[in-house]
Amino acid sequence: MAAIEFQTARLRLRQWCDADRAPFAAMNADPRVREFFYPTILPRADSDRMVDVCQAHIEQRGWSFWAVETLATRQFIGFVGLGVPSHALPFLPCVEIGWRLAQAHWGRGYATEAARAALQVGFEQLALDEIVAFTAAPNLRSSAVMAKLGMQPDGRFEHPAMPVGHALREHLLYRLSRERWQALSAQQGQ
Repeated sequence: MAAIEFQTARLRLRQWCDADRAPFAAMNADPRVREFFYPTILPRADSDRMVDVCQAHIEQRGWSFWAVETLATRQFIGFVGLGVPSHALPFLPCVEIGWRLAQAHWGRGYATEAARAALQVGFEQLALDEIVAFTAAPNLRSSAVMAKLGMQPDGRFEHPAMPVGHALREHLLYRLSRERWQALSAQQGQ
C-alpha cells in the first residue's frame, strides 16, 4: 500500500527518515517527555527500534505513527498517528491514536491539530469504525487532548506492560466512533 502522508495548517505528517532518529532519541531520553511511560528513559537502541517499526508499518499498510514536522521550519517535533497495540490489552482488537512531542513544542496545540488529521485519515481513508486512546491515569495533558478530540472516557484498566503496583499501571481508556466523529466534524464545519 502507498504511504499515506498529509498536512494540517501548521504540520506535516510523513514517513520517518534517518534524520529523525537523533531528535527522536533525544526526546525519548527526556524524563519530562517520558514521565508517564515505563521505563522512563528509552535507550537509543530502543528508540531506533521504534522508528524501524513505524517505518515498516507505513511501508506495509500505509499508516502508523507518523513523524511530525512543522511546515514553517521542517523541524521534526515528534510523532502522531494510528497503531495497533502490541500488548495484550483487555479491549483488543482495536486501532489506537497516539502522540509524543518534544517538550519544546508543548502547549501550542500541535498534538490536537495533528491528531484530528490522523482521525480523519482513520475514519475517511481507512474506514475504521472506532479509534481508541489510552494513557496512564495521572497523565492529565494527554487526557485533555483526548477530550478535545471528542473522545469519550470508557473506564480504566491495568496496563500489562507496567509492573504490578507501579504508579502508572492504571490507565484510562477513551473511545471515538466514526458516527460520533462525523457528528462532531459536522458541528465544527469540517
